Amino acid sequence: MSTPKEGVLRWTGEGLAFSGQVGSGPTVTIDGDAKAGPSSTDSLLLGLMGCMSIDVLTILQKGRVTVNALETRVEAERAPDPPKYFTRVRLTFVLEGPSPAERPKVDRAIELSREKYCSVFHSLRPDLQFETSVEGV
Repeated sequence: MSTPKEGVLRWTGEGLAFSGQVGSGPTVTIDGDAKAGPSSTDSLLLGLMGCMSIDVLTILQKGRVTVNALETRVEAERAPDPPKYFTRVRLTFVLEGPSPAERPKVDRAIELSREKYCSVFHSLRPDLQFETSVEGV
């Protein structure tokens, strides 16, 4: 079992902005108005993109696939009524470096992130419609 995470989030006193940190990590601002920082739902999307991007990059590097650039784009839809959870998310991985012959390794890296490694993805609702695509390879 891993060590439990601890953190704190405090209202800044302005609008819907909160400042906080987990453990000794950096302080971040989350803003329900998306002015002083991303909203909580935007932060969730950033966390998902970050988690899968880190996995994909790490897996490709271990597989000795050259990656000169990696950009991850998101399109997401939410339910119309509260709690307005995400119903559909599509991630597009745009890579520079891998050759067309290495496309199976790219696809496998994305599959491994989704099926095994990305803890953010596995923390989402099981009924989420989730899609991925790749450009540049």
